[in-house]
Parts: sequence; structure tokens; C-alpha cells
Amino acid sequence: MMEATLFQEDVVLERRVQASEQDHRERSRLFLRLEEDGVAGYGEVDPQPYRLNGDPGIVEVRDAIGAALVQLGDLVAREGALPPWTRVARLGNESPPRRVASALVEMAVLDRELRNASRSIDDLWPPRFATPSQSTVSLLDTETPWHIDPASRRVRVKTAPGSLGTVVLERLATLRVPVLLDFNCSANHDDEVLAQVEQARRVCVLAAVEQPYAVGNVVDHARLAARLEVDLSLDEGARSLQDVAHIVRHRAATMICVKPARVGGLANARTIIERARSLGLKVYLGGFFESPYARHVHYALAQSTVEEPSDIGLVDVAHNVDEVSATASSFGLEPSASLLERATALTVLRTGAS
Repeated sequence: MMEATLFQEDVVLERRVQASEQDHRERSRLFLRLEEDGVAGYGEVDPQPYRLNGDPGIVEVRDAIGAALVQLGDLVAREGALPPWTRVARLGNESPPRRVASALVEMAVLDRELRNASRSIDDLWPPRFATPSQSTVSLLDTETPWHIDPASRRVRVKTAPGSLGTVVLERLATLRVPVLLDFNCSANHDDEVLAQVEQARRVCVLAAVEQPYAVGNVVDHARLAARLEVDLSLDEGARSLQDVAHIVRHRAATMICVKPARVGGLANARTIIERARSLGLKVYLGGFFESPYARHVHYALAQSTVEEPSDIGLVDVAHNVDEVSATASSFGLEPSASLLERATALTVLRTGAS
């Protein structure tokens, strides 16, 4: 018998992060509890509130999760057991919402598989790197105090086209680690990006510019990359092996950010990361303001695959209590019982013979 329960927890971030087209104040976190033969595994994804820059909104994602769970239930009823975790990504990744749904299901299946075998994720993905964390702040909000994790080795700074004022430059000057200017697809032409880069470089160590132009626009990114004296990174524009090949062919970037939920899960993320690294791109792992559980899962993935600073640090939320509990195997953590009690159960599906 397989039982799947989808939970939604709405949280308020301790510190808002304003981007060019979105104000990150609240987040809806989706957790999946997937049980078979008395052993449960957990998955988590944290969708955007609405569709933006190629990423789906939460309503689309919930619909896609419902369809993915029905498909999974049919497969279990037909084959008599859950599929191996590496097979989940092949069950259906034909749209952005479905890729997020696959990421959720895959994480839960992997967690359950490891628990059932009393194995640790380190057995599957031996750590190769001491991957540092990356913090995120915004230049577009001059009121919210910046909190930089002391362990962070880079800061992603949300920005938008326009001249940087005195207050903004003073804030940038306080940073003691390299900076990544994240335009979130908001730039219109090279000169406005280059002008802001020149301003920033006077007061901080600028490591890279992230995703100035729209998703799929390799032509403008390639032209800008040739003019920049720092790395150009693509985030929203890095979703598949085809994207990686396109980026390299057109020299559209020297770095990419890979987000497991965006690319269809952990297996796809590992494949994309390894391919990109083999082609000479610098790669870092991104995130969507996940809970400590998913961040811990991504930390394990990052330690096994990337050396660049990544979004693996904790995301502080208001009234942050009892979010995770320790486990003896798998990832070493799981969503706590109190978290799931606070959350809203959206879907319960039971299928298969016991």
C-alpha cells in the first residue's frame, strides 16, 4: 500500500528580499510524505507565488503534483512497488510545473529508499567539496537590514537597471566577500548593466553578473559576456542539458546556477552540473527559500558536485520553531511532526495492495 500526503505551510521570511519583479516576503512550502510498507520518505519544493521568468506559480505546481501522484499511484498499482528514485525524473518532465512536481516526488522516493535500506546519502553521493554557502540581499530595499551569514563566501545582491545611489553604494562597501549582481531578467541593454558594474566595482569585489536578460536570450548575453571583465552567470536560463549546450556554443555565460526544483529534481541537477563542469562552466546550486529540510538535501548534493558558493544556508523565517527532526539514516533530517501538524494537508492518495 502506498500513501501520499501533500502538505502546504505558509511562512513569513524574517527579512524580505526585494527583486526586480517580485518582493519575497512570504513563501508557501509544499511537503510530500510518501509511505510504503511502513517506511516514509519526504520531499519539499517551494514554488513562486505566481509565474515569473519561466518558473511556474504555486497553483500550477499543485495541479501538476496532483497529476504526478495519480501517475505514481497507477504505476505502483501496476508494478506492485514504488519505482527507483532515479526513474522518477523520466516519468514526466514535459512542462515547468511538472518538473517541480517531479522534483518533489523524487526527493520523497529517494528519502524513503535510503531509509528502507538504512543507508546515508553520503553512501550514494560521497562528499567531494567543502561547498561554502551564499547569502542573498537586495539593493532595491534600503530599509531592511542586511543579514550576511558569517559562513557565506559570496553574496547575491538583487538589483535592477539604474544608477546606484549613495546609500546603496555605502551598503555595498560594507561587504567583505565577493558580490554577484542579480538582475533577474530586468536589463534592457548592455550599457545600463556595464554602468552599474563599474559603480559596484569601485566599492566591492564583484564576482559576477547574474541573468541580466530574458530566459533564452543567448545573443544579448553573449555580447554582454564579451564586454564584461567579470563572470556572467545564467540562472533562469539554465534548465536543461540543451540549455547548457546552447550557452557554451554561443559563449553566453561562464557560470550557471542550477536549481533542482527547476530542472526536475536531484538526478537531473547532478547530470546538468557534471556536464556543465566538463564543458568549462563554473556551477553553483541555487534555491527557492526552502526550509532547513530541503536546504539540507541540497547541501548534500552541493558537497558532492560543486565548489562554488551555493544557496545551502538556512533561510530564517518569523516564529522559526521545530522545523526539522533528526533521523538515523538518509539525509539525517526530516520535516518535524509539529511542522506537519501546523501545515495544511491538501491531498491524500492511497493505492496498491498491501
